[in-house]
Amino acid sequence: MPLNRRKFLKKSAVTGAGVALAGAVGAPAAQAVEARKGHRPVKRYALTVMGTTDLHGHVFNWDYFKDAEYADAAGNAQGLARISTLVNAIRKEKGRANTLLLDAGDTIQGTPLTYYYAKVDPITAKGGPVHPMAQAMNAIGYDAVALGNHEFNYGIETLRKFESQCDFPLLGANALDAKTLKPAFPPYFMKTFHVHGAPPVKVAVLGLTNPGIAIWDKAFVQGKLTFPGLEEQAAKWVPKLRSMGADVVVVSAHSGASGTSSYGDQVPYVENSAALVAQQVPGIDAILVGHAHLEIPELKVTNTASGKTVVLSEPLAFAERMSVFDVELVLERGCWRVESVAASVRNTNAVADDPRITRLLKDEHDVVVAYVNQVVGTATETLTTVEARFKDAPIIDLITRVQEDVVRAALVGTPYASLPVIAQASPFSRTSEIPAGDVTIRDLSSLYVYDNTLVAKVLTGAQLRAYLEYSANYFVRTAAGAVIDTEKLTNANGRPDYNYDYVSGLRYDIDIAQAEGSRVKNLTYEGAALDDARQFVLAVNNYRANGGGAFPHVASATEVWSESTEIRTRIAEWVTAKGSLDPAEFASVDWKLTREGTPVF
Repeated sequence: MPLNRRKFLKKSAVTGAGVALAGAVGAPAAQAVEARKGHRPVKRYALTVMGTTDLHGHVFNWDYFKDAEYADAAGNAQGLARISTLVNAIRKEKGRANTLLLDAGDTIQGTPLTYYYAKVDPITAKGGPVHPMAQAMNAIGYDAVALGNHEFNYGIETLRKFESQCDFPLLGANALDAKTLKPAFPPYFMKTFHVHGAPPVKVAVLGLTNPGIAIWDKAFVQGKLTFPGLEEQAAKWVPKLRSMGADVVVVSAHSGASGTSSYGDQVPYVENSAALVAQQVPGIDAILVGHAHLEIPELKVTNTASGKTVVLSEPLAFAERMSVFDVELVLERGCWRVESVAASVRNTNAVADDPRITRLLKDEHDVVVAYVNQVVGTATETLTTVEARFKDAPIIDLITRVQEDVVRAALVGTPYASLPVIAQASPFSRTSEIPAGDVTIRDLSSLYVYDNTLVAKVLTGAQLRAYLEYSANYFVRTAAGAVIDTEKLTNANGRPDYNYDYVSGLRYDIDIAQAEGSRVKNLTYEGAALDDARQFVLAVNNYRANGGGAFPHVASATEVWSESTEIRTRIAEWVTAKGSLDPAEFASVDWKLTREGTPVF
């Protein structure tokens, strides 16, 4: 039965305590099986661990930006309502008392639904609503959830309120109080599974979050929380869990498996370290992987200390997949030993929504649909991001113009008011469109899909030149005369679209025939060659300002202003105030791709 943990999960930071829960007696279908090996009975037990990750506020198979059922070319479906159907089927097959349901984080940010209940009708208000993700996950019966980095996007107060509304713990063994260095959230969760005719099976779940939070949400966590490396904290906690009698240790880690980091050397901890944890820390049986938005049905890693195999699995984000770990245990000399672990993924496109979840959250969903369809202005022509990765598109100029205007207004009366203001923006989505005619919040939200906020930093011309050179590494080197395939022109070395930046106010060419570091040509400001010593104020999103993407100079640059209002809200306010969205007012061609000086397009 569900455990009400609200007395445990208070707003104040907890100490090193975990959460323990005794499971119900095993169902007959999964009770210890006795097989004869000579004259000695061998007792076995089968445990099934289900896992999701990076749900990002997806309750239903619905695209709020398109105001339609979600659909993609691969035929994927999304939403916790589908996950619930998969969970119900596995619980029926295995016996609910023989299953565990986990998540690896990034729950309360990512859709207009989550934005609405964080900002428009906030859960933190007196008598405010219960967060839709808490409602859905409580109803489905999650046992434990690891903290993701996006859990911190709306500040600690919102996170703590969400935590108080959940009937399961939010785990973060490496989310520590900055002053005491004790866990600020429960590090682990333990559940006991009773087995007929045999000792109980104790399962420990260790939750680990991402060290990048210290960079990405610096404004909210600096001086309050600190985030050491996953390997370090796993090495501390796994032996403790084993000493407490854990027969099975599962890690739920909001960290990818690649061993790489997007933030360079800004923090001395690896961003995507799940496989390193498996390799370096003995005593772990399985790891539910998150953060990277990749699908890894099963990855086997050999622990270097014990020689044992650790099984990893990462389900696709947005509730498109669910990982399933089948754990087989055998009783030897009165102790349970994990005999094997096998992982696979289930696809939510194979099932329908659970009507129980649909009924539960229909009202909240309908409110948000109405909200995003509010008309806030009109557009003189259609604006789209279809070519924004490789051409200077007016729709991205809209973002930079809004950011410039907000920062200029904010700096009036300050010592920095005389400095020129320029802005960065990225082509976040390849499918955003603001149609000619009525413009809604939905249209504008689809343009800026992240809940980023605005920061103003002071950079020199020389630093901006290096910044643009780094950004230009996004393009695949393409010789003059070679055929251009726009599908293969970008994302060099796996760089995502959101780590390619336009910079407004400067004019420049990017020569993609040149080697990295020598691509930015004809860089000018107001018609003259850029003065390396001149100072500029760069209007930049908080992700980039705090070092996201490892762009040079920006993280260490002097910060002269910041705010907590989302950039997407500023865009909506700007369009609402103007009433009309006319590219003639904000668009200009500031950059172009060339090869040996000849324009590509």
